[in-house]
Amino acid sequence: MRLILLGPPGAGKGTQAEGIKKEFNIPHISTGDIFRENIKNNTELGKKAQEYMNKGLLVPDELVVDLVKDRLSKDDCKKGFLLDGFPRTIEQAKALDKELEKMNQKLDKAVNIRVSEDVLVERIVGRRICKDCKATYHIKFNPPKKEGICDKCGGELYQRDDDKEETVQNRIKVYNEQTQPLIDYYGKKDLILDINGEQEIKKVLEDIINNLKGE
Repeated sequence: MRLILLGPPGAGKGTQAEGIKKEFNIPHISTGDIFRENIKNNTELGKKAQEYMNKGLLVPDELVVDLVKDRLSKDDCKKGFLLDGFPRTIEQAKALDKELEKMNQKLDKAVNIRVSEDVLVERIVGRRICKDCKATYHIKFNPPKKEGICDKCGGELYQRDDDKEETVQNRIKVYNEQTQPLIDYYGKKDLILDINGEQEIKKVLEDIINNLKGE
């Protein structure tokens, strides 16, 4: 199963990706995680990526395409993959099509998780992350037992710079302008699978899996 996961920031892509990964036994390839790993290790790519991410802007294509291409060539992608955070633009989608063609592969579906803007802002702005174990909380939907303290390891919780309201609004605006056209692009190829992302988490995953299996 070769899949792309589409949806605005805060649509729950990361959560759903874990379920899809387990169900189909394919690697979850998140460009966001790759960027954050580079930022943590202070690589040149990381420094460049952080400048864009802190402003809520998309990382330019040239920093992304080669990274993804290399990842798809690994052995664990032979049976399929789930791409999350890539492609974000038509140019990236075309570059991906070319690479898959060279590998004699093609996409099965582009899963599009739909969530309204108001819900997205509330979800993202309330998110808190543990500095030590990286566990994720939400001040409204999944609060820690003690405010500002991680239940699992006692570490300090913080709000990522790109989760602050002004940046979030900008991230959604950028998504709508640059990534929304992908839905038309994959729609013309009859690859779009539309899913209501405002349901319970388990129901969203159930809808995705049932549709992919043709049930």
